[in-house]
Amino acid sequence: MARVLLFGRLSDVAGWRERIIDPAPASLFALRDLIGAEDPALAEALGAKGVQAAVDRVIVRGDAPLGAGAEVAFMPPMSGG
Repeated sequence: MARVLLFGRLSDVAGWRERIIDPAPASLFALRDLIGAEDPALAEALGAKGVQAAVDRVIVRGDAPLGAGAEVAFMPPMSGG
């Protein structure tokens, strides 16, 4: 099982903020591909420049393995001033 959280514009595009995926894919990229396959607009948004992912509250770069009960958050690019 993986708990997936979408923040900001990503949740607006998907129409949901939190979802449980069971069984969980083995990796972050596999999870991203799985949820993107259901919604082409979400797939495009997840692949946009600057989108970040956190696995168990740690920002990851690239792919990462997902353990049992992983929490995965996808976050849109941040802006600040």
